[in-house]
Amino acid sequence: MPIKRILVVDDEESIQTVVRFGIQMVVDWEVLVASSGMQCIKIAGDEKPDAILLDVMMPDMDGLSTFKALQADPQTAQIPVIFLTAKVQTSERRQFNDLLVSGVIMKPFNSLDLPDLITQILDW
Repeated sequence: MPIKRILVVDDEESIQTVVRFGIQMVVDWEVLVASSGMQCIKIAGDEKPDAILLDVMMPDMDGLSTFKALQADPQTAQIPVIFLTAKVQTSERRQFNDLLVSGVIMKPFNSLDLPDLITQILDW
């Protein structure tokens, strides 16, 4: 079975490190990292990851705008996206469901549980 490639998009370097550590300690997946929505779009188009973990709250281009840009591009529209967010209210959950995101992982999370959460959400 080929190694999964996960693109982690978060403007906080500490979150990038925790996610990378958790994934690489538990499973043999390749972790790509982006610090902004624009970087995410470029890397996703170039690298075609198996999934994207996307922070919702980022400066300049937030997660929702980034997700919509990914969906608008035929090269990246089929890549599953899981939002990483610190707060999810009922209205936001409805909005995420309307957008057809693959799932939502709440911050804070246990980094060692991430591969299991991703696997459950994406049914891998």
